[in-house]
Amino acid sequence: MARKPITISTEKARKIWLRAQRLDEEAPFGSGPEASAAAIAHLGYVQIDTINVIERCHHHILFSRIPDYRRTDLAHLQSVDKSILEYWTHALSYVPAADLRYFVPAMKAYREKPSAWFGTVSKAEIAAMKKRLRTEGPLSIRDIDDDELVDKDHPWASRKPSKRVLQLMFYQGHVAIAAREGMLKTYDLIERHFGWDGSPKPATERQITAYLLDRALKSQGIVSLDSICHLNAPAKKAVRELIEARVKRRDLVPVVLEGAEKVPHWAAPDVLEAATAPSGRVHVLSPFDPLIIQRKRLKIFFGYDHLFEAYLPASKRVYGYFALPVLVGDRVVAAVDLKTDRAAGKLLVQKWTWLEEIGAEEKAAVDAELARFERFQLGA
Repeated sequence: MARKPITISTEKARKIWLRAQRLDEEAPFGSGPEASAAAIAHLGYVQIDTINVIERCHHHILFSRIPDYRRTDLAHLQSVDKSILEYWTHALSYVPAADLRYFVPAMKAYREKPSAWFGTVSKAEIAAMKKRLRTEGPLSIRDIDDDELVDKDHPWASRKPSKRVLQLMFYQGHVAIAAREGMLKTYDLIERHFGWDGSPKPATERQITAYLLDRALKSQGIVSLDSICHLNAPAKKAVRELIEARVKRRDLVPVVLEGAEKVPHWAAPDVLEAATAPSGRVHVLSPFDPLIIQRKRLKIFFGYDHLFEAYLPASKRVYGYFALPVLVGDRVVAAVDLKTDRAAGKLLVQKWTWLEEIGAEEKAAVDAELARFERFQLGA
């Protein structure tokens, strides 16, 4: 017999999601490098992006959940502890090294059928690069100065053929990104970086499906098929079947959100039964934050349409080049377009758009958080 759906308000749904995202506490993961490791493990992944008009999003996402976050914490985890690694989720992201087995099948698929982007890279070039890494040790693209430069065939491409070779080797699991300085990556043979005798046993398809569902339940609280399989449509059929099996076992319950009745959602019973309370906390969030990146979900839960306008002409922008949502409690009250002037030591407000009226006390809290955010941008 099918389990009867539980109807909840979007207000309660927001609080559950904020709780799952750990945005309703001051320091939910503690401090130091261990806090960043715990945050990445809980969220499942932290997206990496190249835009640096303010601090890049991987640092920003962790700063939003770790008050005393330091950029060196992430570098320590990647290059010293080696407890995190970079790989592709829905985008290039930091993921726990303990989860690497769930990505090994994707690495194998890249070996068997590289995408057209890497179509010109030959097996001989990969073999030569492996030999070079064994001999010379970890390398960044700047360390390779003997390439015959070529014309770019894409704005994001490089004139150095070695860059495309290393990128394909990364997707195929031959190399790991051993260190990162801004967007400059240092590559090493993956087995040497992690000290392996052999690579981890690849997860099965069933295990990967369970991983995707469990990762979403932990970091989202209430899930939909789209939120679990963000930019991963091929996984939806298997995930849906697993959800149905868990509903039958009463491990999950169907959820109906008021105002979004046509979109099926699910949650664990204990999540729905847990008490939720408004935190009143203020966050200036990255547009790549896990709370913001899924725009349809954001609209359902918060009634807010975030616009990412960095690639639009200035005349067509509503909120600005790189607008950041301002969260007060469980409401997105503003979108602020910021830019860091590092030479002048200032955080510049390019444009401020209020979405809701707030009181004097809340405005003071927003100003205080913006000042803290400025100190972080400037490295203080």
